[in-house]
Amino acid sequence: MRTPLCDTLGIDVPIIGFTPSEHVAAAISRAGGLGVLGCVRFNDADELDKVLGWMDANTDGRPYGVDVVMPSKIPTEGSSVDLAELIPDGHKAFVERTLAQLGVPELPDGTDERAGVLGWLHSVARSHVEVALRHPIALIANALGSPPVDVIAQAHERGVPVAALAGKAEHAVRHVDNGVDFVVAQGYEAGGHTGEIASMVLLPEIVDAVGERAPVLAAGGIGSGRQAAAALALGAAGVWTGSIWLATREYLETMPDSEPMQQALVAASSSDTVRTRIYTGKPARLLRTRWTEAWAAPDAPEPLPMPLQNLLVSHAHNRIHAAADPSVVSMPVGQIVGRLNEVRAVADVVADLVGGFEAAVDRVAGIRRA
Repeated sequence: MRTPLCDTLGIDVPIIGFTPSEHVAAAISRAGGLGVLGCVRFNDADELDKVLGWMDANTDGRPYGVDVVMPSKIPTEGSSVDLAELIPDGHKAFVERTLAQLGVPELPDGTDERAGVLGWLHSVARSHVEVALRHPIALIANALGSPPVDVIAQAHERGVPVAALAGKAEHAVRHVDNGVDFVVAQGYEAGGHTGEIASMVLLPEIVDAVGERAPVLAAGGIGSGRQAAAALALGAAGVWTGSIWLATREYLETMPDSEPMQQALVAASSSDTVRTRIYTGKPARLLRTRWTEAWAAPDAPEPLPMPLQNLLVSHAHNRIHAAADPSVVSMPVGQIVGRLNEVRAVADVVADLVGGFEAAVDRVAGIRRA
C-alpha cells in the first residue's frame, strides 16, 4: 500500500488521519501514516505550542500535520460579547428548555469549560498557523477550503504544503488556482462539515478536474482497506480518515472523559447520523441523538450562521459532555460509524486498513486474470 504521496510526505502508507487528539495523531504517525492534529479546540496559542512540542517528542521523528478552521475571506469578528448580543433570546430560551427536557444538569461549580467560539475565529486560526510553523510539521490542512493566499505563501516559505477540503469539483479547481498543494475530496458521508455529493461520485470528478495539477486525497466513508482500495482505484493518491479514530484507546488518553461518547459510537449504525447546521452554523454530519432530534422538532428555531450558532451551543455542549449520557452526545461523525464496533488501538486500526487494502487488491487482480 504505497503511492507517490508516501515519498512526498515521508510516510510509509498513504493514510492521513485527522483527529483532535494529539495521542491519536502521534500514534498514526508512528504507525506509518500521517497524523493530523485538529487545532480548533485550542483557544490559547501557548497551549497549542505546548501540545505540538509534545508531538515533536512523541512521534519518533515521523512527520505529522495540523488542521485549522480558516475561511478564505477575512470576516468581521468583534469580541465574544459583541457576538453574543446578536443571538436572539428565543434561541437561548430554546437551548435552555431543551437541556432541561433532556435532563442535562448544570455544570458543577469550578468546571473548566472547553473551547467555544474562539477556536472558530479567523484571527485565532491565524495564530494556530503561526505557532504550527514554528514546529517541524509536514502539512497544514484547512477544513473550510482554501486559506487566504498570504497564509498559503507563509506556509510555502517554510516548505510546508497546504491541503484544503472540497465538496465540489469547482471548489477543488479554485483551491489549486489559489496555490493549494493537496485537495481533500470530502464526500457527503463524511463527519463534520461536509457537502452534498457522495464520495463515489465526487472523487473521480475532482481527480478529473485537478488530478494532473495536485494530488487528491479521498475522504468520507473510508473505514476499511477495501474502501481505501476503492478510493485509490478512483484516482486518489491517498485517503483522509477521521471518524475511525474516535473509537480508539489513544483518544481516551487525551480526553479521558469521552468514554460515554465512545459508547454511543460503538452502539450506532451507519443510519444513525444526521447532516445539520446545529453544530456550527454550517452543514455538518453528527451522531443522531436526542439532542439532534430536539433541533429537528417543529418548534425548533433555525440554526444561526457561523460563528453565532457555535457560540449559542458551546456552553450546552460542555453541559452535555459533563452529563456523560450517551443518548444526548453531540459529536461530529461520519456514516462509517457503523463500522466502529469496538474501541481499539490506533496501530491495530492502521494494520487492518493495510491488510484489508492488500486483500482487496489481490481479489481484484484475481478477477482481472479470470
